Amino acid sequence: MSLNGKHSLGILLTFVLLASAMLYIFPFINTITGTTAVTAEKFFYSRITIWLVLAITFLYSFFIEKDTFLLWKDKKYSIGFYVKAIISLYLICAIGGSFLNLLIKHITHEKTSAIIIRLLSIFKNNYLLIIFTCLTAGVIEELLMRGYMQPRLEKIYQNQYFGIIISAILFGILHSTYGTVGQVVGPLFIGIVFAMFYKLYSNIKILIICHFMYDFISLMVMNFINIKHLSAF
Repeated sequence: MSLNGKHSLGILLTFVLLASAMLYIFPFINTITGTTAVTAEKFFYSRITIWLVLAITFLYSFFIEKDTFLLWKDKKYSIGFYVKAIISLYLICAIGGSFLNLLIKHITHEKTSAIIIRLLSIFKNNYLLIIFTCLTAGVIEELLMRGYMQPRLEKIYQNQYFGIIISAILFGILHSTYGTVGQVVGPLFIGIVFAMFYKLYSNIKILIICHFMYDFISLMVMNFINIKHLSAF
């Protein structure tokens, strides 16, 4: 198999494993435990499975592709650049994502995801779980979607825009597990912004930090909102 074929298989494997972890891990855990309640312990184990996906992809790149996990070497920047880049990315994603979410709600009249509302109950004042969840999303999703997939997609199709667009679409599709249009469009927008930044500046650490900060601030804000009030939206 050619290297591009191995890259294609690696992308497919990674996406299928991520999607399966997000879709089926809770039913699998429920089957083992014999309970259906969403608990902090179950959610913690669900995040562990996502770390396993990263490990599998890393091993695939090392033993099957026989290539570096990150095809684009991280460029070094000053502390000032890090600060400005993280703040700028956060504001673009927060403002743009909020606008798109409001627009989708206005057009479709859909309410806040019932899955998110259920999950918020286990996050309530559970700061260690919030931090671990945000760390998992920041590290795993950026390393896999941007660090691993995007350069390989660009290399396969010989087109930088394919790398940006396809990786962003896959990122949006992964979030469809939350069951609303807004939870796909928002991540799709963020995926495009992050992919464009990664193409221009080739620094995955900035994206990991920004992704962590975006999720952490969002969860902390929702942590102080009464779930009953949130469900009304």
